Amino acid sequence: MQRAKSEYAIQTVTNALSVLEAFESDEMLGVTELSRRLNLHKNNVFRILATLEGKGWVEQCADTERYRLGAACVRLGHAFGRARSLTRQGRPILDGLTRETGESSHLAVLQGFDVVMLDGVQAVGPLVTGLHLGGRAFPYCTAVGKVLLACGPAETLERYDREVVAKDRLHSFTDKTVTDRDKLILHLQQVRVQGFALDLEECAPGVVCAAAPVFDSTSLLAASIAVSAPASRVDPERLEGELATKVMAAATALSRRLGAPL
Repeated sequence: MQRAKSEYAIQTVTNALSVLEAFESDEMLGVTELSRRLNLHKNNVFRILATLEGKGWVEQCADTERYRLGAACVRLGHAFGRARSLTRQGRPILDGLTRETGESSHLAVLQGFDVVMLDGVQAVGPLVTGLHLGGRAFPYCTAVGKVLLACGPAETLERYDREVVAKDRLHSFTDKTVTDRDKLILHLQQVRVQGFALDLEECAPGVVCAAAPVFDSTSLLAASIAVSAPASRVDPERLEGELATKVMAAATALSRRLGAPL
């Protein structure tokens, strides 16, 4: 018999979440009050708060020594809302892009240094590229990833260069994968200028892709939208010309839906 998921719960994590949830009804709470309300030992509450404070989930007011929710909660809330808005607003755009190009379309974001596929629409036919919703990919060898590295804040690319590229953590997936640091950085700079990126069988043999950036109401990079296709059907000229143009138009349409001041 399969065990209920509740049997796998970690009590310390459960207690930490209970502490955070307590702030739904009160802006500021102290150790003693939380201890009484949650029926937890004061020492346990203090240790949980110290851990949460170290990660930015709560912060302590110097005047009262009471605690309130920290900036990490705001960032997570924004990320949740952004993802929901992206998928809701993006689905009609993806549908239209697949219908117009006859190829599979994708919507992706960057989490840490991983590309995460939020949504996608698979083309119809005997020879189409697949979808990997929720799957993760490397940014340096995918069109969506190149856009997310190149068209976002400069510090994102700087950190990636420092923490990944400089440590020789780029691996070849095909004979076309760019693993040379100077070539990659130069290529990403070009992506930023031209407003789109291509993947010419760099991530997987026989698969090509074109991607463009999507911006939100604050003009910040929100996602990357793309079409992928079999290389046997779409040559580099058509990919860079026709498909890249249609992907950029779709990216502009989605950015407008998200309130970007284009």
